[in-house]
Amino acid sequence: MDKNKKKEQSLALKRLLSYTKSHTKEFVIAFTLLLFATLADIVGPILIKIFIDDYLTPRNLPFQPLLLLGTAYLLIHISKVVLQYFQLVKFQDIALKIIREMRIEVFSKVQSLGLKYFDKTPGGSIVSRVTNDTEAIKDMFVEVVATFVQNGVFLIGIFIAMFYLNVNLALFCLVLIPIIFILMQAYRRFSSKYYHDMRERISQLNAKLNESLQGMAIIQIFRQERRLRKEFKEINEAHYHAGVKNIKLDGLLLRPAIDFIYIMTIIMVLSFFGISAMESPIEIGVLYAFVNYLERFFEPVNNMMMRLSLLQQAIVASQRVFELLDNEELAPQKVGNNNPSINEGVIEFKNVSFSYDGKRDVLKNISFSAKKGETVALVGHTGSGKSSIINLLLRFYSVERGEILLDGKSINVYSDKELRKSIGLVLQDPFLFVGTIKENLRLNNPNITDNDIEEAAKFVQADSFIQELEGGYGYQVAERGSTFSSGQRQLLAFARTIVTNPKILVLDEATANIDTETEEAIQEALERMRKGRTTIAIAHRLSTIQDADLILVLHHGEIVEQGTHQELLAHQGLYYKMYLLQNGSSEKVENAVM
Repeated sequence: MDKNKKKEQSLALKRLLSYTKSHTKEFVIAFTLLLFATLADIVGPILIKIFIDDYLTPRNLPFQPLLLLGTAYLLIHISKVVLQYFQLVKFQDIALKIIREMRIEVFSKVQSLGLKYFDKTPGGSIVSRVTNDTEAIKDMFVEVVATFVQNGVFLIGIFIAMFYLNVNLALFCLVLIPIIFILMQAYRRFSSKYYHDMRERISQLNAKLNESLQGMAIIQIFRQERRLRKEFKEINEAHYHAGVKNIKLDGLLLRPAIDFIYIMTIIMVLSFFGISAMESPIEIGVLYAFVNYLERFFEPVNNMMMRLSLLQQAIVASQRVFELLDNEELAPQKVGNNNPSINEGVIEFKNVSFSYDGKRDVLKNISFSAKKGETVALVGHTGSGKSSIINLLLRFYSVERGEILLDGKSINVYSDKELRKSIGLVLQDPFLFVGTIKENLRLNNPNITDNDIEEAAKFVQADSFIQELEGGYGYQVAERGSTFSSGQRQLLAFARTIVTNPKILVLDEATANIDTETEEAIQEALERMRKGRTTIAIAHRLSTIQDADLILVLHHGEIVEQGTHQELLAHQGLYYKMYLLQNGSSEKVENAVM
C-alpha cells in the first residue's frame, strides 16, 4: 500500500470514528460496563491460582475460607455475564444509531445532487453506495469497534495480571505486540487492493441488474437475455476471483498465523517454567494462571484479526460513501438573501447558451419571451435542444452563458420552493410512486384537500376511470404505475400538476400517450388551464400547437424560425417541411395557410 492510499484510509477511518462524538455519553456508559466485565474476567484465574497454591498444594482445606473463595468466584462470573450482556447491547445500540444517521446523511446527499451527477453515474452504482457500502460500515461499528474496544481493554488487563504473576515472563510476552502489529499491517496492505476490487464489482453488478430490470421489456423483445447473462457472468466472475484472492489472504494471515505464534509462545513459556523448576520449585497456580492468561491473550487477538477483514471492507466502503458525500455537483441553488415570489409568470431567455459536457453546445444564443397567458411552443427534430430549454427553466442545470428571467428577475434569485410551487411540469413519460392515487396527486402537500384532488381529476377527465378502480382514489398504485395504461398515467400526471394551480405550465409532449378522443377533452382542459398562465410546450405533433402565440423552431440548438403557425407555414421553411411530412400533402398545407 503506497503512502497516499495509506493516508486516505487513515483519514477515512478517522472520519468514520468521528460519528461517535455525538454518542460520547453512551460510549462512556458502555465503556464503564466493559471495564468492570473485563476486570471480573481477569480476576477469575487469580482466584484459582490462590486456591491451587494456598490451599490445594499444601492440602490446607478449611471450609469457611474455601466457601468464601468459591462464592466470590461464582459471583464474579455471574456479574461478568450480566455486565457483558449490557455492554454488548449498549455498543450494538450505539453502532446501529450511527449507521442510521449515516444512511440518512447519504440519502439526503443523493437528493441534493444535481441532474448532472446522475447523467454520468449509473443508478445501480448509487444504490450500491447507499445500501451495500453502508451495510459494510454498519458491520464495522457493530462488530469491529465493540470487539476492538472490548478486546483492547481485555489485553491491557491480561498484561497487568501477567506482570502481577511474573515480571520477567510478562516482559518477554510484550514482544508479541509488535509481531502482531506487523501482521495486521501486512494484512491491511494486501487486502485493501482486493476489497477495492470487490466493492467496485458489487457496484457494477448492481448497475447491470438495475439496467436489466428497467429495460426488461426491451431485453425480451430483442432477445438480449443471453448477452445480458454473459455480461453479468463476466462481472460476477471478476467479483468471485477478487473474493478468492482475499480468502487465501485470510487463510494465511489471520487465524493460522496467530495460532502458530500462540503455539511457539506456549512452548517458550513452558520451557521457561521447566528450566526454572530445575533450579527451584515453581508454583503450580502461577503456571496455570499464566498459561490461562496466555490463552486468553490470543483469543481476543484472534477475534481482532478475524474482524480485520470487516474493518478493511468498512474502510474501503467508507471511502466510496465519503466520495459521494463530498461530491460538489449539487443542484443549482438560489443566490442572495431575498425571497422574491413569482406572481405573473413572465419568462425571458436572453442569449442563453449551454453545454452538458463543457465541449459541445446543445443551446446557442437562445432568446425569446413568454408573457402571462401566452403559450410558447418548442418544435424541432430530436436533439435540437427542446428538452434542454425546459431543464434550464426548471433550474435542473445552471445557466452558463446568458440569462433566464422570471418576472424580470434572474432565475437564480428564486428559492427551490418558489420555483417548484410556481412551475407545473407534465412529462411525456410520467412517473408515479408506490402508494394510493390520492397520495400520488397530493404528494404530501397538506394544503391540497381531497375535494381539490377530485376536482383536478374531473378537470382532466381522469375521474371516470379512477371511480371504476377498486377503492377509487384509494387504489394502490404499483411501481411506476405499471398497472395503468400510458394514457391513464398521463391523465394522473395532468391532475397532479393542475391541483397545485401553478403560474407556469411546462408540457413535454404531454398528450403523446393519450387516445384521440381523450386528447380532444384534454386539449379543451388545457385551453382552460392556459388562461392566465404562461405555458411552454414541447410538441412533436404540430397539430396540437396550432393555437400557440409563438412557435420556436429549433435546429442543432439554435432558433432558426419563429412565429405563429400560419406565419411559419407561409414562410415555407423547416416548419413547413415538418408539417408537410406529418400531413402528407402540400394541398393540406396550403389549406392550412388559408
